[in-house]
Amino acid sequence: MVGTGQDSSSENHELDLHQALQELEQYQADLNYHQAQASLHQLLERLDLAPQEAAELAETLDSLEEMLTKLQEGVVHIAVFGLVGRGKSSLLNALLGQDCFATGPIHGVTQTSSRAVWAGSAGLASGSSRVVLPGLGQSRVELIDTPGLDEVGGEARQVLAQGVAQQADLILFVISGDMTKLEHQALWELRQASKPILLVFNKVDQYPEADRQAIYAKIRDERVRDILTPNEIVMVAAAPLVPKLVHHPDGRITAELTPGPPQIEDLKLKILQVLQEEGKALVALNTLLFADGVNTQITARKMVIRDSQANQLIWKSATAKALAIALNPITMVDIVSSLVIDLTMIQALAKLYGLEMTREGATQLLQKIALTMGGISASELLANLGLSSLKGILGLAAPATGGASLVPYVSVAMTQAGIAGFSSYTIGQVSKEYLANGASWGVAGPKTVVRDILASLDQSEILGRLKLELQQRLRPSRA
Repeated sequence: MVGTGQDSSSENHELDLHQALQELEQYQADLNYHQAQASLHQLLERLDLAPQEAAELAETLDSLEEMLTKLQEGVVHIAVFGLVGRGKSSLLNALLGQDCFATGPIHGVTQTSSRAVWAGSAGLASGSSRVVLPGLGQSRVELIDTPGLDEVGGEARQVLAQGVAQQADLILFVISGDMTKLEHQALWELRQASKPILLVFNKVDQYPEADRQAIYAKIRDERVRDILTPNEIVMVAAAPLVPKLVHHPDGRITAELTPGPPQIEDLKLKILQVLQEEGKALVALNTLLFADGVNTQITARKMVIRDSQANQLIWKSATAKALAIALNPITMVDIVSSLVIDLTMIQALAKLYGLEMTREGATQLLQKIALTMGGISASELLANLGLSSLKGILGLAAPATGGASLVPYVSVAMTQAGIAGFSSYTIGQVSKEYLANGASWGVAGPKTVVRDILASLDQSEILGRLKLELQQRLRPSRA
């Protein structure tokens, strides 16, 4: 009797420990779920997009909003994938218990992704009429059908399928026999998305038992040994055909194949088990993975947009500086106007990249760039001092020479303007690199940044563009 009491006490202790561990796991899952919501909220709030950027990234932003809504409503996405004719739509219809997804004898019936809420008779909570996540009574599971991955001319549909895969929390990859090379490759690519996958061997009713087991063993031991575990492979018959005796009026009796009840209980239990044990964690993890990928895309696209806008700003500043130099015959006016244009350009670039910069800060940055550029800055100063003086003399001599001195005046002005414009363009490109890097020269330092940018610039091409721009701007004033 004493021994029995000790055994009972030990069992109770183990039950209490097991329950405590379950509660701890549930608490951690809830915590991760709420942290995922908070992280997504913060991401959306901190994107810092200009109106033009927000307009160009509208579709991507919508996907983030959808993911946030998905978290708030507790939505789980289960997506089905596979080649044409493997019975994907039939499988989903069998899970749903009704024909919500199009099926037919012609390959490629599913042309776009479609979805339906799984409201089957088996729920995760006692008495539930819907499949829900534990702790989220208002949650729902959506089943998503996708086009066949091998459809001819279906590149756009394949991109669509890949997009759905990114947002899916659980993937059902459907085959209907021994795997092809294309199926193996597609399964491997889907596995790289770090999503849970169930390999569904469908249409097993079409094989004799011995053949069915042989195919299953080959898939398990050879085809997917390095991709999936045996526990992730399920055999089903979503739309089995069973023989039925038909009595004819003439007395004949024949057998015809007619649709039978789906054989998918193992798959349904496997899905429910995954949702019960890992559902909230899967949704939270998948949301964070998706958000991280989208954030990377947004950041990259935002930098491309800002780079384009920065280049336009730099070119306008370079041409404005070149034009100011060309039109001003007084040396000090040339130097002052050049300085103002460069400082204004740097401040405008800082604003474009979301950075605060005072005129003093812009001056310090310009000084740093000028010192680092060395030769170009010195040549611009000499050009401003020397060519401006010559330009002034030629301009004053115009009345005495009957306007003959204006020909060399224009030539000197264009040369001076080209040097100044190229210098401003270079300063702009260096400033852009510094500001795009968060007001930092990075590990390489300013000298390396300047050297690399100078090496990448085509001086003759830029000077040619500036000359053409000046000719177009000045032509009306000479008319």
